[in-house]
Parts: sequence; C-alpha cells; structure tokens
Amino acid sequence: MAQSQPVKMRAAVESVNEVRGITRREPTLWRRIVRARFYYLMLVPCFALLLTFSYYPAFSAVYNSFFVFDYGLPSHFIGLANFTELFGDPIFLGALWHVFELTVFGVITGVTVPLAVAEWIFRLRSQRAQYIYRILMIWPAVVPEVVGLLIWQFIYDPDSGALNSFLQAIGHPEWAQAWLANPDLALYALMFSAFPFVGGAAVLIYLAGLQGISKEIFDAAAIDGASARRRFWSIDLPLIRGQIKLNMVLAILTGMQAFIGSLLLTNGGPLNATNVPILYMYQEAFTYGRFGYASAIGVLVFLAVFLLTFVNLKVMREKS
Repeated sequence: MAQSQPVKMRAAVESVNEVRGITRREPTLWRRIVRARFYYLMLVPCFALLLTFSYYPAFSAVYNSFFVFDYGLPSHFIGLANFTELFGDPIFLGALWHVFELTVFGVITGVTVPLAVAEWIFRLRSQRAQYIYRILMIWPAVVPEVVGLLIWQFIYDPDSGALNSFLQAIGHPEWAQAWLANPDLALYALMFSAFPFVGGAAVLIYLAGLQGISKEIFDAAAIDGASARRRFWSIDLPLIRGQIKLNMVLAILTGMQAFIGSLLLTNGGPLNATNVPILYMYQEAFTYGRFGYASAIGVLVFLAVFLLTFVNLKVMREKS
C-alpha cells in the first residue's frame, strides 16, 4: 500500500493538469539523443566497421560497374557497356543457367529433406532422444564446407574414387565415369555433392516451429482420429509456413551465391559446364583484372537475388 500511494498521487496530479489544460511536454529528439548519448557512442564502432567492410565495397561495386576498370590501366566511364556486354557473353549466360539449376535443386532438397527429418525427430516419444538427434543434426556445422567437398572430390576420382570402385565391385565397370571431367555429368555431380541434403540449421528451424504448435491441437486431432498423414497436411504444414518461407529464402540466397563447390571441384569446368556467376566474377576480377566487368556481374547477381527473394516473400504472404 505504501508503494502504491505515490503512484496514485502522481496519477491524480496528471489528471488535474489535464483538466486545467496543462500538458506535459515531450522531450525533443535531440534531447532524447543527448540523454542516450552513451548508447549511441557504443554503436559508433559497429557502424564504422559496417560502413568500411560492408557498405563501402557494395557501393564501390555499383560505381565501378559503369567504368572500364582494368588492372594497371586508367579507368573511364562507359555507362551501361559492361551490362550490354554481359548479356551477349555466352559464358555468363551459361553460368546464369547453371546457377538457376543449382538453386532450384537446392531449394527442393533444402526445404523438403530437412522437413522430413524434423518430422521424424519431433515424433520421437523420448525427449532425451530428441535432444540427442538435435545435437547430431547441428554437429556437422562445425566442419568446414571445404572438408566435405574434398571428400566428394575423392569419391568422384576417376581412377581410385570410391564411386567408380563401388560400381566395379557390384559388377558394372561400364558405368564408371570421369564424373567431374564429363561436361554432361559435371553439373549433376556438383549437385549431389550436397548429399544427404540434411541442413542442420534448416532442421532446427523446422523443429522450433513444430515445438511451437500448441499441444492441445495435437490432442484434438488425436481425439478426432486424424492419421499421421492427415495431421501432417492439415496441422503441421500450415502452422510452420513461416519456417518453410524462411528456409526457402535461405536456400535461394545460398544457391544464387554458391561458388565454392564449382571452384574446388571443377574450377568452373570442364568447358565452363559448372561455371556460376560468382565464380565467373572472381575469375574476371582476379585472373583477368577486369574489375569493372566483374562489378557489373556482382550488381546483376544482387538484383537477381533481391528480385527472387521479393517475389518469394510476396507469393508466400498472399498464400497465407
């Protein structure tokens, strides 16, 4: 009671002031900034680093895309000539098609396979078993991606690789291939280097969504006699639509910007059969010194990623 008395008195004074027309003036924006100056000062290093290492390179790439900016030569403005050249460049157009195929495949496997694994883990009766499998799902994330790609490089080796050795062991040596040296097979070999397509982060995102569904909903479905399949299609899937949208956006971003697999396994070959825009940008900039042309590639990739993400979010919002 003693603590509530000052509160009551303050409320009474404010009500009297309102009746008399006396309003309490809100502090100005500058005064609020001065009061919180310590917190703004603490943010200065963060934004300084962002401006230096994130925003400046991005804006510099946009600026340089309108110039001939070759290594060792003076730069000069050429307008949209770099972009015009890109859309007539067969290597770049082929790289766009390759990244489209890789992204579509990555979205399909990156959304469906982790969802199936998350459903299996969520339906385990033992909480301890669920916890163990969650740890096992995220454990491979601590292993660098390069390690996995080097393992696949050994698997695809035409002479002593595990895949060709397996085909010979089962009596089909004629199926053995130079998987990464065949232009017709190299891109598909690159796709399957992500096997078994179980992304630990995607599985945990789905699990978080499933665990957020109210238990009463599952109890009501059980009372109504809903089967496991009906529960998945009518309860689980609609209520984790937000997680599906998030994983789809992440898969698009990852697929459009992927280049490490192409770089390590094939270096874009054979005959540019596995080249992708980011790898082509890297080659143009650091192999041929065409930084203006490479900047134009980066700008187009950014616009493509932005457009695909925007369309995906808009379609998912309209469906929901």
